[in-house]
Amino acid sequence: METMKKTQLFNASCVALVVTALAFATRGSFVQAWATEFNLTHTEVGWIVGTAFWGFTLAMVFGGPLVDIIGIGRIISIAFFCHVAGIILTIIATGFWSLFVSTLLVGIANGSVEAACNPLITSMYTDQKTRRLNRFHAWFPTGIVIGGLIVFLFNKIGLVNWRYAMGIMLLPTFTYGYMFISKEFPQTERVVSGFSYKDMLMACVSPLFIFMASCMILTAGTELGTNQWIAALLANVSHNPILLLVWISGIMALARQFGGTLIHNLKSTVVLLTSAVLAFIGCILMGYTGGAMIFASAGIFALGVAFFWPSMLGFVSENIPQSGALGLAIMGGIGFLGGAIAQPVLGAIFDAQTFAAVPAGQSLATLKSALAGTKEAATWAAAQLTGGEHTLRFVAFVPALLIMAFIFLHLWKRKHV
Repeated sequence: METMKKTQLFNASCVALVVTALAFATRGSFVQAWATEFNLTHTEVGWIVGTAFWGFTLAMVFGGPLVDIIGIGRIISIAFFCHVAGIILTIIATGFWSLFVSTLLVGIANGSVEAACNPLITSMYTDQKTRRLNRFHAWFPTGIVIGGLIVFLFNKIGLVNWRYAMGIMLLPTFTYGYMFISKEFPQTERVVSGFSYKDMLMACVSPLFIFMASCMILTAGTELGTNQWIAALLANVSHNPILLLVWISGIMALARQFGGTLIHNLKSTVVLLTSAVLAFIGCILMGYTGGAMIFASAGIFALGVAFFWPSMLGFVSENIPQSGALGLAIMGGIGFLGGAIAQPVLGAIFDAQTFAAVPAGQSLATLKSALAGTKEAATWAAAQLTGGEHTLRFVAFVPALLIMAFIFLHLWKRKHV
C-alpha cells in the first residue's frame, strides 16, 4: 500500500479515536452532574458509565470476527452511525434508562473504532506494530485532554450544562466519517500471512493468550476505571478537578507519542512490569497526598498506565500473530470489560467509604442537601474527599497483582526465548 494512503487511513483512525476519548473525558466530568440532575446514586451512575464499557466489549467481541468477513470499512460505518445516534440521544436524555441506552450506543461505537482500527494499523505497519499502536493510542489521552479543557472552558464562560460539551463531539465525529469516505482498506495481516480462520481461533485459546487476556482485565481496569472516576474521587482537592484528568491524560499522550521508539527497543515484559510498579506507587500516593502534591502523584500514575493498553496489544500481535484481528478484538473487548466491571465497583466503594467518613450523629440526607458555604456542606465535602482517597487505596491492589503477574511473564519469556 502506498505511503500516502497509509498516512490518510492512519490519520482518519486517530480522529476516530479522539471521538472515543472525548466520550470518555466528558462522561467522567458528568458523573456528579448526572447524579444531581437525575437524582442518582454513585452506584447508579457507575452502572450508566459502565454501560459504555459493556457496549465496547460487545462491539469488539462481535466486530472482531467480522472484520475479515465484512471488511474494515463496514465496521467503521457502524462506529460512525452509533456515535451520531448515541451522542444525540445522550443530549436529550431524561433519566437513568435514556442515559443507559445512549451510553450503550456510544460504547458500541467506541468498540467498533477499536475493532476496525487496531487490525488496520497492524496490517499497514507489520514491522513496527508496537510503535505505531502507541502513536495511534496516544490520541486517546490527547482526546481526553481536549475534552477536559472543553469542559473547563465551558464552566469558565458559564456554559455549565453538560449537554453543550456533549454536542461538541459531533464535530470530530462527522470529520472522521468524511475522512474515511471512499477509502480503500487493506486486507488484515492474518489473511495476508496465510493463517487460516481455524489457526486464529486456536491461537485465541492458547495458554499465553488466555494469560494476557486475564492481565488485560486488570491493566484496563486500573487505567480506565481510575481515570473515569478521578474527577469525582478527588473533586474536593481542587475547584477544577477535571484538570487532574487533563494532567494525567496529557502525560499519557506525550509518553505514547514520543516514547514509542524507546518502547520499541525495550523488552515488552520489562515495559509492562515497570508500568505496573509506577501505577501502584501512583495510586498509593494519590490516596495519601493532597494539594499540589496530588498532581505529582497523578503524574507517576499516568506514566504507569500510559503504556499498558498499546503494549498489551503489541505483545499479543507480535508474539501470537496467528490470533489476527480476532485476537486484538478480544484483548480490546476484555480490556473494556475490565473497565465495565470497575465502574460500579468503584462507585460502590466510593459510596461506602464516603458514608463511613460522615461524623457520627450527622444526617446523611441533611449533609447532601446542604447549601454551599454552610458547615454541613463543608462536612459533606470532607467526607467525600476522604471517601475518594480511601477508594484510590483500594485501587492500588490491582496493579499490585499485575506486578506479580508480569514478573512471572518476564521470567517465562526469558526461559522460552
